[in-house]
Amino acid sequence: MIKLVYCLRKREDVSHESFYRYWLSEHAPLVKSLASAIGATRYVQSHTTLPVLNELMLKSRGLQAPYDGITEVWWEDKAALESGMGSPEGVEAQAQLIEDESRFIDFSQSRLFMTEEHTIF
Repeated sequence: MIKLVYCLRKREDVSHESFYRYWLSEHAPLVKSLASAIGATRYVQSHTTLPVLNELMLKSRGLQAPYDGITEVWWEDKAALESGMGSPEGVEAQAQLIEDESRFIDFSQSRLFMTEEHTIF
């Protein structure tokens, strides 16, 4: 499978509470409604939690602040990805997603990349 990994940082003008609420309650249903247009087979949100433990791990390793969360989107294979994202419906769906993401995501501080999983256990 091919997987998109999207490491998110919220916009400065959006509170953490509003960010997580909007992402889960507003954006997720939009993604679900557009999944077939982009050919995606799975969508998962991972919301950052346990701030005290995160802070301890950051300090012990000298790391930067964590992302506010991670989105993962799966396609069966490269052909499914190319077909879904390259179709007129897929292109329109991507435009809708980007427009909605701009309401709560700081694009300049976020990262997005495609991966191929290698299951170890």
